[in-house]
Amino acid sequence: MTQIPTSIEQVDATWMSEVLGRSVTDVSHEQIGVGIGVSSAVYRTSLSGFDTPTLITKLPALAEEAVFTSSVLRMYIREVRFFQNLAQDSPIRVPNGYFGVVDEETSHFVQLMEDMGSLRIVDQNEGMNIDDSRQAVDELALWHARWWGKADPIVDRGDSVCLSDPVYPAVLPMVFAEGWAKVNSEMTIAPEILAVGPAWTDKLEWMLGSLSGAPNTMTHGDYRADNILFADDGSVVLLDFQLTGRGSASYDLAYFITQSLEPDLAATHETELFNRWRDGLIAAGVSEAETVGLWDRYREAAYFCLVYPIVASRGMDLSDERQYELIDNMNLRFARAVDQLNLADLI
Repeated sequence: MTQIPTSIEQVDATWMSEVLGRSVTDVSHEQIGVGIGVSSAVYRTSLSGFDTPTLITKLPALAEEAVFTSSVLRMYIREVRFFQNLAQDSPIRVPNGYFGVVDEETSHFVQLMEDMGSLRIVDQNEGMNIDDSRQAVDELALWHARWWGKADPIVDRGDSVCLSDPVYPAVLPMVFAEGWAKVNSEMTIAPEILAVGPAWTDKLEWMLGSLSGAPNTMTHGDYRADNILFADDGSVVLLDFQLTGRGSASYDLAYFITQSLEPDLAATHETELFNRWRDGLIAAGVSEAETVGLWDRYREAAYFCLVYPIVASRGMDLSDERQYELIDNMNLRFARAVDQLNLADLI
């Protein structure tokens, strides 16, 4: 069995030659994505002797807090399994997976994939413009329609995790509390968030139950600007499959709109984008009857998604300007959603 590297230094020419089946003669790594995501350590790997001069190498995060959360939530397992079993069926373009392996007991993993760095990137701190948002919503509808009502076997074979899985209420209250304490001590929190944040844990099981009910699909789980690239023709290329799950399609849409668009843009176009996505589902074959209630799930998902900036903060260095700005922007955008979507009514 191929040894799973425990550090980037072990991803050398000998190891690469073994897993790629080519005589790789030279390997070097540059860490990328610092301040963008904390669940993995991501590197651009340059190599000689392979078809392409660079590829992306993903290993477990460097911060222990992030590794703990990622491991118990099976995040590394989900990503490797996505490339092994699901990527070929994605209606959205995804990177080619060259090699991936995970130890399901320790969650040690490595995933090698196509380097998409030449494509256009939208900085989540700047927020996505409305034209890109419309394209992202159109392709998200295709993703949801592709797996509409078909996510049960994906969960049953361990490729993904249902939102109703007991691991979520077992783990999220603890890590949310740690993140909540951190952001309150190191950041200025908007009053809208302070009004609903303390009740989040009490409402967790209700939110998870509602968001995992039928009809459901395979959710991406982290559909946000930093994980969405744009090809020259304007189409989406999607990254990061560590949070794929079975749940309401509204989950992805709510996370995208409430935390990847600037507050004023989201306030102006939220209903338009929701309706555009819903129409896309129907056009792709989802029955109109099954779209009833998706707005209610959208509001619940918007509240649930406070978990992302709060939990992510645990593994981030908030003294770093980019990392602080990302959490701050996500919080400010969530505050807009609290106000406009009347999320306090869900408490």
